Amino acid sequence: MSDAAADASRDDPTPDDRFVPAIDCHVHLMPERLVAAIRGALTDEAGWGFPHPSTQGEMERTLRAAGIERYCALPYAHKPDIARELNAWVAERADTSEMVVPFATVHGDDEVGDVVREAFEAGARGLKFQCPVQRVAPDDPRLDPAYELAAEYDRPILFHGGTAPMFEDSPHVGVERFRAFVDSYPEVRACCAHMGTFETEAFVDVLAANDNVFLDTCFAMSSAVGESMAFDPASIPDSVFEEHSERIMYGSDYPNIPHSYRSEREHLLSRDLPESTYRDLFHDTAERFLGER
Repeated sequence: MSDAAADASRDDPTPDDRFVPAIDCHVHLMPERLVAAIRGALTDEAGWGFPHPSTQGEMERTLRAAGIERYCALPYAHKPDIARELNAWVAERADTSEMVVPFATVHGDDEVGDVVREAFEAGARGLKFQCPVQRVAPDDPRLDPAYELAAEYDRPILFHGGTAPMFEDSPHVGVERFRAFVDSYPEVRACCAHMGTFETEAFVDVLAANDNVFLDTCFAMSSAVGESMAFDPASIPDSVFEEHSERIMYGSDYPNIPHSYRSEREHLLSRDLPESTYRDLFHDTAERFLGER
């Protein structure tokens, strides 16, 4: 058995009472050909292996066994003219499962307003931008029509806006690009994924200063993250989660992670956080982000 497969086999089907019921705000449900391309690129860039299944049924069995109630299904368009089809595909999967909270995406060179309005009218609950891969920064003016519609429809946006795991030279990420978006659209709920790594402290400062800014824990707070990138989750003190639990939420990046799904919650559960903090992290904050609270 490979190391990655052995790690995946550690997934414990016995849910922890502090975790259940949980909402995973960062899951990638996409067509198989796109998943294969993403995994191939990550393998080439970082040498990661991927032990997890990527079909909806198998994914949901793992998530349900862990205690996941719902998950945000996040697509992203790495080139023009695929977002419409991708958004429709995710929406169709949401029709078949009560677990799926469908998000949508758009490329900066698409008919941005038309694509996003169509997706929102079809039921998309928010937008996802993988900024370095899509080569679009949070403050790119091409996306203004999308942001204006997010405000109009009261839909949140989740950005990969940080430099991790391999984007420190990308001009499309970083706390200043994210801060510029927040300054321009303070009414839009916006999340930076991965705790803003590798600029976590600066992203926490942005969160503290803006009521509509969120962070997610995905990948960065895994107990196994140090095996895949140079980040120690213990560098973030408990006080960050206790003080900002209403705007920090659990996410996993599943199934495109090179470690076990269990490890995504394992490090957080190893901390001695208040019960109310865990309820926020694992469930209630995601509902706030989605506009349900």
